[in-house]
Amino acid sequence: MLRRDFLKTGAQAAAISAAVPAGVASASGSVSVTGPHAVDPATPAVLKSYTAADHRRRLQNIGLAAHAISSCLRKHLVTSYLPGQCAYNLGEYPCVKPWNPDQHDEQELDRLHAHGIQLVQLFDESNDSLRLFGGHKLTPLNPDGLRRFVELAHRRGIKVITYASTGWLQYKDPDLRPEWYRPGDGVTVGYWDMVRCSPASPGWRAYLLPQMVRFLDDFGLDGLYDDWGYIPNSQKRVATLAKDEVPAFEETPTHDGAITDLLQLVYAEIKRRGGVFKLHCDGANQPQTGGARVYDYLWVGEGVGAADGLREAVKNHPPYVVPCLDMTFTKIDDDNEPYLHVIPYLQFPLLQAGRPWTGERGWVPGVKYPGGENDFWVKRCRAIAAQLKAHPDGPYTYGGWDSVPGRAETRPTHARWLKQYLPLVEEGTWAWLEIGQSSLFAGPLPKGVVVSAFANRELWLVVANYSRSGVEVETTADHVLADQPSSPPGKRWAVPARSLRILRRSG
Repeated sequence: MLRRDFLKTGAQAAAISAAVPAGVASASGSVSVTGPHAVDPATPAVLKSYTAADHRRRLQNIGLAAHAISSCLRKHLVTSYLPGQCAYNLGEYPCVKPWNPDQHDEQELDRLHAHGIQLVQLFDESNDSLRLFGGHKLTPLNPDGLRRFVELAHRRGIKVITYASTGWLQYKDPDLRPEWYRPGDGVTVGYWDMVRCSPASPGWRAYLLPQMVRFLDDFGLDGLYDDWGYIPNSQKRVATLAKDEVPAFEETPTHDGAITDLLQLVYAEIKRRGGVFKLHCDGANQPQTGGARVYDYLWVGEGVGAADGLREAVKNHPPYVVPCLDMTFTKIDDDNEPYLHVIPYLQFPLLQAGRPWTGERGWVPGVKYPGGENDFWVKRCRAIAAQLKAHPDGPYTYGGWDSVPGRAETRPTHARWLKQYLPLVEEGTWAWLEIGQSSLFAGPLPKGVVVSAFANRELWLVVANYSRSGVEVETTADHVLADQPSSPPGKRWAVPARSLRILRRSG
């Protein structure tokens, strides 16, 4: 939930490569099996419906790739992966009147289902963090409305996870206790005037955890999205402990002990229910857990100004990473660029959809905006409102990280790439990311080119050219373009500057 002036740590993090945590596969090509501990109730096709012929093709392709690839950045078995994800804007908050799902949401969910969206996450407008309507940060703004929205999504086979935070609480929330947070450890932007409650505070844990569980159980949710509200030890500026902190864990620049313990507890509770846990750690950060698994999905990109820097910073993060370029600060060459940076690394961007932002949340009567008219978030809300007034038929802006004005090609481009990506990552796929030495190509790869392989019933190559010049690569076997399956097989492939090609092995 951090933004530009207090997002410096996130933007700086995106400029450097992330270290590989202990217990995670490294450039040697050692294996890490990814995916939630709990099995989705729907049995994966690889277990339920693969014929002997399917298994034969899968095993043959895996063997072919394993024999051909001598080294890679990482190797993964894909399990329980939902790449089609969307941040859904339910409506404005703060607001004069709570959002209430209606026919617009039914139609939008129909569109998202047809698009290929498998999971919807709700952001901070889903709760009542300012207590405007009798709720609080861990209750829905409209309880009946949330239940109805979850039912509408489930009817279409879409999972719903909603916002929570293991750290953030409004400074003036009547439930907040000063002993829960370190003095001066907070942030002010827009309507948010928050403190970071310490993960080592017993009082905060006793307040937080039962409410998170209740949120899960009372509304039929499929999990939670955690906006963690925490500064890693390596970036901490406030050293004075909160009065209620118990220093039970080792805390070093490379290991955040108390937050790891807290996240493990939340993760275990969600997995006990067969749910999904998405974590947001600001910028390009990942939790420093010493190899302990504390999420199913990691959302990155907030406040990051360079797409290339974000790619390099997060390409070695454990799966599954869900990037979302923060278009408040990021510039892209075209709508295809986000996919160039992520698909070779077993990642897929988050779509922003739902109800168009009106910007009204930036000037609700009776709500205090500590930064006033000069606050960048308030100014952005006004810019969105002005754009909507000038262009009521769109294209729309759907979220705080979305483009202003909206980009008409964002959604069809996302759908087109998702259609190509889904066959690469079906259940049971083995992925070799950023291949080093291999016999898959007739010669060395050109400078700036990255190739990854995905093997299941088909064998795919993803070829990404990050350079500013077009290149040609030659495969040792015939392939066809994924987006042109009826084209003749070939071995020579032109890859324009800053572009991506997905190839399927033929024969």
